[in-house]
Amino acid sequence: MCVGLAAKVVGLKDGVALVDASGAKREISVELVEDLMPGDYVMVHAGMAIAKIKAEEAKK
Repeated sequence: MCVGLAAKVVGLKDGVALVDASGAKREISVELVEDLMPGDYVMVHAGMAIAKIKAEEAKK
């Protein structure tokens, strides 16, 4: 079983994103996910974005 956390992308630079996960900001790798922009939401597991998700899914 995989435990992931939804987070909003705040900034991007060289394969690394600054994300906001319920107020906690952290840097994660985004090497596995393409076409990300600030404002997008991602599912984060073990310090990596594993999928791009819709805002509605992130709020659940």
